[in-house]
Amino acid sequence: MSKKLMQAFTLVIAAFLAACSPIKVLNALTPSSTFTKTSAIAYGADPRQTLDIYRPVSASPNAPVVVFFYGGSWNSGAKEDYGFVGEALASRGIVVVIADYRLYPQVRYPLFLQDNAQAVAWTYQHIAEYGADPKQLYLMGHSSGAYNASMLALDARWLGEVNMSPSMLKGWIGLAGPYDFLPIENRDVQPVFFFPDSPPDSQPINHVSHDAPPSLLIASVSDTLVNPTRNTGGLAKKLRAAGVPVQAFYFTKTNHATLVASIAKPLRWLAPVLDRVTGFVRSTPTP
Repeated sequence: MSKKLMQAFTLVIAAFLAACSPIKVLNALTPSSTFTKTSAIAYGADPRQTLDIYRPVSASPNAPVVVFFYGGSWNSGAKEDYGFVGEALASRGIVVVIADYRLYPQVRYPLFLQDNAQAVAWTYQHIAEYGADPKQLYLMGHSSGAYNASMLALDARWLGEVNMSPSMLKGWIGLAGPYDFLPIENRDVQPVFFFPDSPPDSQPINHVSHDAPPSLLIASVSDTLVNPTRNTGGLAKKLRAAGVPVQAFYFTKTNHATLVASIAKPLRWLAPVLDRVTGFVRSTPTP
């Protein structure tokens, strides 16, 4: 399909999105022949503490594994909505884990991070049974999910609670993440972090050290929800100053939501997010 035809097709999809759930449409258009899926594996006792695994149909032995955390301002989201992420990475030979976790108002900071850490620990302990190499473990997230991934990668407290450490990660990937957002302006987010008494230790940018794993940060120039200059740019600058390997990319055709949506096959013309993520996973040197 030519680029013009692809863009026209995407415009048709965009019109359809106005009447339907965008995520449901993306998942409906996502191929199912590239992966096998194991659903609803419990990593904890709460009903929200489950995960799905996407395995490439043609995976090589000891494939890399990405644990993906979705966004939703810590008060919404479901792992089933992000099948297009699982498919996209699986189609590139990567085993993908997508985890649910407890949300507000059931929990506040930092309990959802403890859930994330438990999901990562489960993955590290069991993912070899699904054809992946736990020594090639990456964290990835979009929006508030990118925050979650960054906190596990930068603040050793959370993985430490499950007998792990950030040094056991080969890298982490943040898409449109909020890494430095005090004082909190978003009213949906304020109660999650005890506004106006939000703790400074809740901010990823305050946990950067030279021990942080390699980082890939991606943002949209036109993001009006999470300021890319302050968050992605500020974190990248601080990581570089600490001597941490970091790649940062900014795209002009995407916004906050379509940055992650561009991973889906129908929207990949918007930005090479999938290529950047795959390249990072394939090229990151072993510590």
